[in-house]
Amino acid sequence: MMQSPWAPLREPLFRSLWTSNVVSSIGGWMQAVGAAWLMTSLSPSPLMVTMVQAASSLPMVFLAMPAGALADIANRRTLLLASQFWMLASAATLTSFVFAGALSPALLLALTFSLAVGTALMGPAFQSVITEVVPASESSAAVSLNSAGFNLARAVGPALGGVILAKTSAGFTFLLNTFSFLLVIVVLLRWHRQQRKSVLPAERFFGAIRAGLRYVRYAADLHVVLLRTGCFVILGSALWALLPLVVRNQLHLGPSAYGMMLGALGTGALAGAMLLPTLRRKVPLEILLDCNITLFGAVTVGTAVLRNFALLLVVLLCGGVAWITVLSLLNVAARRVVPAWIEARSLATYLLFFQGGTAVGSLIWGAVTARIGLQSSLICAGAGLFLNTLLVRGWSLSSVSNVDVTPAATWPQPPTLDPGSSETAPALVTIQYQVDAARSKEFTARMHELEVVRRRDGAIYWDLFVDPLRRGFYMEQFLVESWLEHLRQHERVTADDDHLQETIRLMQAGPDLPKVTHYVAHE
Repeated sequence: MMQSPWAPLREPLFRSLWTSNVVSSIGGWMQAVGAAWLMTSLSPSPLMVTMVQAASSLPMVFLAMPAGALADIANRRTLLLASQFWMLASAATLTSFVFAGALSPALLLALTFSLAVGTALMGPAFQSVITEVVPASESSAAVSLNSAGFNLARAVGPALGGVILAKTSAGFTFLLNTFSFLLVIVVLLRWHRQQRKSVLPAERFFGAIRAGLRYVRYAADLHVVLLRTGCFVILGSALWALLPLVVRNQLHLGPSAYGMMLGALGTGALAGAMLLPTLRRKVPLEILLDCNITLFGAVTVGTAVLRNFALLLVVLLCGGVAWITVLSLLNVAARRVVPAWIEARSLATYLLFFQGGTAVGSLIWGAVTARIGLQSSLICAGAGLFLNTLLVRGWSLSSVSNVDVTPAATWPQPPTLDPGSSETAPALVTIQYQVDAARSKEFTARMHELEVVRRRDGAIYWDLFVDPLRRGFYMEQFLVESWLEHLRQHERVTADDDHLQETIRLMQAGPDLPKVTHYVAHE
């Protein structure tokens, strides 16, 4: 039976989280418009005006992995509540200084940065939670709705903020943003989340960051998603960054027209979220991704050459569909190629590529526009999106769509340590193998695949040795920073990892092989 794209909204908790987050995001966009406009009054320097955007973006660059680590090792509900209270306090402080007439440019930047710190801490936890509260069969639809909500807020927030600025002052946009956090806090306080349990102690904060960085370094499937994300957003950011100039310099219209164009993109995003589950069933993943990247490229070129406002709104409506489809597919892929224990840290990396790519792309296209003009820049960005689908053929999402990262149910338990041994001392694991000489090349190839798994899940050293006197005899060695971390390695083995090791086991010529031995560093 065909599943409705709105199915996740039938879940009361998801519906409450989604609604409150959309309201809060609208408040955030209103605050961003108010802050940028207020800075033009507080300081005439263009640098100070652009610093408002920089203050909003930098925390995600610096805090993405720490925030992801916290979301993986701490209670996500608690982390979300803490970030919401932090943003509530920052927004309330900003509002107070504005109405008191005591706000300086430096203080505006500092409080904008403080608000963005809360957003950066919240991002990975919320991205992880949004699919935790719905059945697995509805996770793709939940991601699409979450992205649609973000784009809806991006369309409504700036337009609404502009109206409020015209009628009142920037202080009222800050005040409304302050109240928007209260709704999210109420929803989170009413949610009693059950923490995922493990027989092992929770990871330490800095250890969790190291584990996250190590995993991202060796996770080839995640690399495919990150590469596709970076390529798309750097090129696609041209439309978002240059759209105000299109309205002002090309169409010679005002801020209300800009709000309508953003609204068209947001409406298209909502339509795309509705269509995506049906399209996923009828169109192969890679074709769907390439078609929508190409469509967004066509929309970018169309924005450069069209002068009819009504026709542009229709084109941008299509652009919203393409934008949300591409980002939803990439977001879902980023979740599916990683196991649950590292999900938030991996999503933090995805958000870093998305936010960082958008910021870098905006700067690049701003500089390009200054040299070759607005129309030529948009045409170049659109052409780049056309070429993107050809240049990334080797990094297909279809190649990682069948990855099985569910925990391996049959993985053997490690031995119990002697009472005198330390769980925090480095652990060395040696594994002896014996294979037929005719299969040595196949065996070593599989072992180097296993090396990536060992390093990804915790090994700080790995090597494979061959016995020069006995053909077909090998020894694998890998070092882990502690016995406790080696126990976590056993918890982290996925079904795909288990299948690889079973393939290696079946190559063994001896009945009791491979033979595993554990050592703990002597203190």
